[in-house]
Amino acid sequence: MEKLVDSLGITRLSKSQMSIMARDLDEQVESFRTRPLDAGPYTFVAADALVLKVREGGQVVNVHALVATGVNADGHRDILGIQATSAEDGAGWLAFFRDLTAHGLTGVKLVTSDAHAGLVAAIGATLPGVAWQRRRTHYAANLMSATPKSSWPWVRTLLHSVYDQPDADAVHAQFDRVLRALEEKLPKGANHLESARADALAFTVFPKEIWRQIWSNNPQERLNREIRRRTDVVGIFPDRTALIRLVGAVLAEQHAEWTQRRRYLGLDVLARSPQARTTTEKEDTNTELGALSS
Repeated sequence: MEKLVDSLGITRLSKSQMSIMARDLDEQVESFRTRPLDAGPYTFVAADALVLKVREGGQVVNVHALVATGVNADGHRDILGIQATSAEDGAGWLAFFRDLTAHGLTGVKLVTSDAHAGLVAAIGATLPGVAWQRRRTHYAANLMSATPKSSWPWVRTLLHSVYDQPDADAVHAQFDRVLRALEEKLPKGANHLESARADALAFTVFPKEIWRQIWSNNPQERLNREIRRRTDVVGIFPDRTALIRLVGAVLAEQHAEWTQRRRYLGLDVLARSPQARTTTEKEDTNTELGALSS
């Protein structure tokens, strides 16, 4: 609190005044974190984690702040929740998503995130029937690690061409062409790409006009940068309560700002999105998630 107050140019607050400010802020953040998620259905959800430093047991340790956002029934973005965990593992993500569903998270059709195995398993366990979209930029980095450095510019161009297609059929056709090109020269890269087909192309069963919003986590990255900008003032948090206090306050502020902006997604698109997936596609998605969970 002292560092935050100092950053605002306020230097004459007593410790008792700061204590009152902290207590009031804690109450507001707790109210925000535990509020009912009653603005659903939340058709599209994005999840990510930030690593922040906290003092615990006389040491400085990494604590993972798990954050989820969603698009509500009115087309606006919402902050769905935040939790602090010791590790970004399956147990942490599972507890986080269970908490979200307990507070009313419903109607989810697609979750976009990194390919963290624990996160994907938690999605499958708590949100059965949803599709999972592997972040476009994150997958590109994964594919690059399986590609010789000299070949990456060519492979990257081929990968980008998949996303540049006009419709879902063309996306899948181009994906097949890229696979054939890689099989001839880079079989390891081809195997990597083929194994990621369902994850990388989950966006194609939704309306074309929102592909850019759902195939990556760019909006979430911008939110992460704002959190970093605020937390850099503190550096190392004295405890997890302080971490939740500051990050929760930033998220509550962002949530309020989003409610005043224009819709993130149009109501017509949201209305068409639930019908975008067939029963077979849902079953295939569940199979994929089950395999990742095992």
